[in-house]
Amino acid sequence: MALSISAVVLLAIIVFLLVRRSGLKAGHACVCVLLGFYLASSSIAPTLSQLTTNVAGMISGLKF
Repeated sequence: MALSISAVVLLAIIVFLLVRRSGLKAGHACVCVLLGFYLASSSIAPTLSQLTTNVAGMISGLKF
């Protein structure tokens, strides 16, 4: 659960920065948010969740 909250905060910060700095329109950001809600309720949601968990695991396993 902590990973989900962290991912949401990180993605919200990225969207905020894109709106402020890169010229992303607020309407486009809203469309992206709606797409996320629809994906979360679709049949592909478990696959996306597993993919996100696997990528986070790979990133945490990197050693510098």
